[in-house]
Amino acid sequence: MEWIAGPEDEGRRLDRFVELRVLTLSRMRLRLEIDRGAARVNGAVRPAGWRLRAGDQVVLDAAPSRVTAMTPEPLPLRILYEDADLVVVEKAAGMVVHPAGRHRGGTLANALAHHFNVAGAAEPPVRPGIVHRLDRATSGLMVVAKAQAALSALTVRFQNREVEKEYVGLVHGAVAAGEGEWDAPIGADPEATPRWGIRPGGRPARSRYRVRERLPEHTLLELEPLTGRTNQLRLHAAHFGHPLVGDALFGRPADPGPGRLFLHAHLLRFEHPCGRRLEFRSHLPAELEEYLGRLRAGGG
Repeated sequence: MEWIAGPEDEGRRLDRFVELRVLTLSRMRLRLEIDRGAARVNGAVRPAGWRLRAGDQVVLDAAPSRVTAMTPEPLPLRILYEDADLVVVEKAAGMVVHPAGRHRGGTLANALAHHFNVAGAAEPPVRPGIVHRLDRATSGLMVVAKAQAALSALTVRFQNREVEKEYVGLVHGAVAAGEGEWDAPIGADPEATPRWGIRPGGRPARSRYRVRERLPEHTLLELEPLTGRTNQLRLHAAHFGHPLVGDALFGRPADPGPGRLFLHAHLLRFEHPCGRRLEFRSHLPAELEEYLGRLRAGGG
């Protein structure tokens, strides 16, 4: 592992510099590695208390453990709001929220670990508290806790359905009613592909929709999940005859659409743990706006 010390690292101890970047190893393990000569600064072995200067090259010869949510990665982040308790971000389409399965790195949690603990040099290190998730293919607003008290408070608000979330989605076909609800149970079948689907024995799931704009062969909807099931909006839209544009998993694989799923979490409204009401809005990403423009002009 190799890094270059930045201006913010001027005068920082070598062991602290490394701790902020290798959060998957314990502090004790890192210090043992440094004591055995595993850390070099500009090619020379240095002790744990060595003070760094901006521009120093630091190399650590130690095998890290597997990637976790605490592994910092310098990935692009769009932060709309941040305080001592929480952060509100716009997750990009294609980014997984948390390391799991085959997605061991490159996640939102890894990006936030870098933002909090490397760029921000938090002491003690902040563990990103994932309160809710967006599908990998979905973009938009998320709130992430920075402290355990905030994580607990936000978790209760989500469980009690006190957090308002609204999405913008483009679906195939003409949705007849101007507004309404989709109600169908969602469950998992480990033998099926895809695993999640509308299943008689599934858990109750309800989604509210409202027409924002009608296009010749599509309908632009505002969507609100009234329950929090996996893939809920995508499954409901497809089940009720109007799959989301770009949904290769539950919709129409042959339809290229805008090159991604047309689903964006554009509104997030909740009560801060301190009691203050917060509201955030997010514009449609450029690629989705561009695709809408083509449809409005009569293109595909």
